[in-house]
Amino acid sequence: MHHALYAPPFGTFGDVHVLTELARRAEDAGWDGFFLWDHILFATDVPFADPWIALAAIATATERIRIGPLVTPLPRRRPWKVAREAVTLDHLSRGRLVLGVGLGIDFWREYAAFGEAPDDRTRGELLDDGIEIVTRLWSGEPVTHRGVRLSVDDARFLPRPFQPRLPVWSAVLWPPRRNPLRRAARCDGVVPFCPDRALTPSDVRELRALVDRDRTRAEPYDVCMHGPRELAAEYADAGVTWFMESFWHEAALDDVRRIVDAGPPRV
Repeated sequence: MHHALYAPPFGTFGDVHVLTELARRAEDAGWDGFFLWDHILFATDVPFADPWIALAAIATATERIRIGPLVTPLPRRRPWKVAREAVTLDHLSRGRLVLGVGLGIDFWREYAAFGEAPDDRTRGELLDDGIEIVTRLWSGEPVTHRGVRLSVDDARFLPRPFQPRLPVWSAVLWPPRRNPLRRAARCDGVVPFCPDRALTPSDVRELRALVDRDRTRAEPYDVCMHGPRELAAEYADAGVTWFMESFWHEAALDDVRRIVDAGPPRV
């Protein structure tokens, strides 16, 4: 099981220099990844760093650790722009990018504040179109796509990603619904979230079984999540491949540095 740090790019972490410093320290301390939330607003007014720009800075400051946004809400992004950004970041990091994708939420008015309020179904259609467009544009071949919400007319993007296959992890809320499970099964990994409690190892086993039911490819599949550190070994046994130490926006920076410098809880 790999171990990563998971931080919001706002509040304590709303400074790109702080994020870059923490990523360097994480690599030195033996962590395997450094992932960022992807938000543009929060419940209160706090300093923000753009996660994609911050990830570019982190890519140039590190050499080994995996990086990526967990998760980028494709329904509030233009997928062709995300496709370009992701390939550039993948080349900049020499093949260390993971692209996390999801519906996005409006808890903090990240849609409504800008005149958008798509319902779950609309966001799901935009997400499905977005994943299809992004991954096909990465192929380096001409793409024509007629989706439910979005279309592409004979566009070709070069270069291809640095990685032979740039991994896409799809978010799933727990307990999961059928469509998000099917979507996650088409991707390279799943990032489960539960709004009111930590997932248990039993939940993880159930999730893996549900996703495996819809998998059509034999390649390895990632489950990336955060939870109680003391359960790390049980999560590994249940099939978690990436276990994240998660920080909240108001964490004291000295405490964060101590956790980072202590290294991951290897199991």
